[in-house]
Amino acid sequence: MGKASTDEIEIQFDGKKCIHARKCVLGLPNVFNPDAGRHWIAPQNAEANEVARVVDACPSGALTYTRTDGVEERMQEVNTARLWENGPAEYAGDLRIAGVEPRKRAVLCRCGKSKNKPYCDNSHLNGEFVASGDLPTTEKAGVLEQRNGELEIKPIKDGPLMVVGNLEVVAGSGRRIATGQRHVMCRCGASKNKPFCDGSHKEIGFEAD
Repeated sequence: MGKASTDEIEIQFDGKKCIHARKCVLGLPNVFNPDAGRHWIAPQNAEANEVARVVDACPSGALTYTRTDGVEERMQEVNTARLWENGPAEYAGDLRIAGVEPRKRAVLCRCGKSKNKPYCDNSHLNGEFVASGDLPTTEKAGVLEQRNGELEIKPIKDGPLMVVGNLEVVAGSGRRIATGQRHVMCRCGASKNKPFCDGSHKEIGFEAD
């Protein structure tokens, strides 16, 4: 865990969660400069609001912040699981992932090959994983009466992710694919109904805690 701070904001970085989406280095390159070595985060080079805006865009939650003026990190108002083309699912909202502290952002593996399950570690890049991020809208894509609230995400041993709570499953573009309060999401990479589980984990002998 690394930290860097000014009188207005402290940035925390957890390298184990980072998947190098580069939202930070492209959003504020004068603040987030990986070529600068250990001191690659320099929040003094921008206004605190601008730094917070870019940190809020970090999909994995590797970057977080604390404001000394009492402003809390933004909570997304709609719980979503955004599908990456041939890659993981980006979850945002009031996430309650089994075994860890509540968080607002996470990128979860759906190729089955991550060595850091349930989180993505970019193994899909070398695993020839194929999964569309732009699926057709399903008949289960109505507007939820409530779109936020706690979202419980529980990895089932040797099986899928059980996701309970208000959730919109969305394409990479943001288009709504499906909604509901209970989803069983594939994480073995073999489902023929991605991103949803179809029981294929049993056929391939998928193993995951």
